[in-house]
Amino acid sequence: MHRRGELFVFEGPDGAGKTTLSRAFAVHLRKIGVQCEHVAFPGIEPGTLGNHVHQLHHSPGSSNIRTIDPTALQLLHVAAHVDTIESRIMPAIEDGRSVILDRFWWSTWVYGRFMGANPSTLQAMIELESIHWRNVRPSLLFLLQRDVATPESNANNQDRKALEYEGLAQRERQNHPIRSVVNNGTPTKVLRAIIHASQTILSRRGYNRSARRDKDCTDQQHLPLRVTEIRTSSPVVFGKLAPVKPSLVYDTYWRFAAERQLVFFRRLAGNPAPWTDDPILREYKFTNAYRASDRTSQYLIKQVIYEGDQSTEEVVFRALLFKIFNKIETWELLNRELGHLSLTDYSPSRYGAVLSQAIAKGTPIYSAAYMMPSGGHSSTFPNKHRMHLSLLEQMMRDRLPSRLSETSSMKQAFELLRGYPTIGNFLAYQYVTDLNYSNILDFSEAEFVVPGPGARDGIRKCFHHLGGLNEAELIKEIANRQEHEFSRLGLDFRSLWGRPLQLIDCQNLFCEVDKYARVKHPAISGITGRTRIKQKYRGGGVPLELWYPPKWGLNEHIAAWRDNV
Repeated sequence: MHRRGELFVFEGPDGAGKTTLSRAFAVHLRKIGVQCEHVAFPGIEPGTLGNHVHQLHHSPGSSNIRTIDPTALQLLHVAAHVDTIESRIMPAIEDGRSVILDRFWWSTWVYGRFMGANPSTLQAMIELESIHWRNVRPSLLFLLQRDVATPESNANNQDRKALEYEGLAQRERQNHPIRSVVNNGTPTKVLRAIIHASQTILSRRGYNRSARRDKDCTDQQHLPLRVTEIRTSSPVVFGKLAPVKPSLVYDTYWRFAAERQLVFFRRLAGNPAPWTDDPILREYKFTNAYRASDRTSQYLIKQVIYEGDQSTEEVVFRALLFKIFNKIETWELLNRELGHLSLTDYSPSRYGAVLSQAIAKGTPIYSAAYMMPSGGHSSTFPNKHRMHLSLLEQMMRDRLPSRLSETSSMKQAFELLRGYPTIGNFLAYQYVTDLNYSNILDFSEAEFVVPGPGARDGIRKCFHHLGGLNEAELIKEIANRQEHEFSRLGLDFRSLWGRPLQLIDCQNLFCEVDKYARVKHPAISGITGRTRIKQKYRGGGVPLELWYPPKWGLNEHIAAWRDNV
């Protein structure tokens, strides 16, 4: 059977050594018998569109062009990419020759963002280029970073680009293998590390033995690849407007996340309490680093969303009914008194009567996690819970479930929910996140975030000012740089079996750090000025059997982990 060639990509900021190392890697492949071509974006070969774009980019005056709009310039780069893909890369790969590519579409995004190109247009350009890549993805992408000090005048620019590349790596790891490589100024050792990382792919093609005969590139001291650590000598830059100014609470944010996750795993493993030496975590109650790991979310996912009829209407009905009260005991009370809860026999008056009896006995029916609005003095309902039950009936009458299933983005689904009375930004975001656990919606949690009041308070404590970013933009930057920050602080953050912190998790962590800082950093005040943590940790609860949305692919990892604990 004819076999296509491999695609090896070298990416990273200017000066990281992409060109030198990619060419050296191509030389090595040829030495061991791999037919390959070295290709660069946009390209400098005479007589090519890539060379013309390169000249326009670096010497526009030579073509009598005074200035080029940043968005238009990146569009020219994409045109050169498409030309190279169709004329050189795809023919080589289809012919069985491997391609070593110096730069990828990642540079379009990073340098376009850096130069101020329109983000929406950049995204459209990348989607256009992806059409021409068809089903070809990198067999391995090397993200190169420098491990040497940059001149002070360029430090901010280099850090900004490095952070953009890190964010892309975080998002793209699910699409193809990525290795972050530190270029410490010793090309021979770095090349050995790159060759070592590619051995699995080369062995698959039958080149493992030949590789050992290349005395210039192999010895018994293969250097393992390590995650890039970017050393900065100036303030960290999160966006193109201005550098944000972190406070000392910023490092506490990452330390809290890592320690809270360790508590989660220690408890899950059955270790006896206490699960931490942190006196604040031992005394007070905090949610998990991952929202979906919290007891209420776990119950919602397993006992409400994925238990019972999986039709769109029933799943949305059950999820919203549960979330209105957000309390396990209320759901179980309704189940106990009314039997199986279903839209087919839903009656606001019957449900309301059960809850009114509970209230009369002094039983709380709403969670204390956040306040549910009552509708105010203008409400025609005698009780808040009857107003909410009637609102749920209205949602079902409006065919909200089917309308939600037809949405094309998380934000669009959020807007649908927010359009209902008493459902503000915070609740709409919480509801769309919970519905996204089901099979009705399937949006990336990295797509959209709405900071709640507690998160905004935490952000205010973590930063002296936001440097021109709004809270949502800052949360996205925080999610993108999580690996870098844990590495910078020497923290061993145990992810959720490979799933990084999502936007909703980073948003929640700001809320929790707001509370944590009331004790840890009492001199630093937030927006509300609160100084106490109300809920203390009482213990005694039995850990739930973890179970996440099946589409995340985590449940099999949990079973394997339990077998080895």
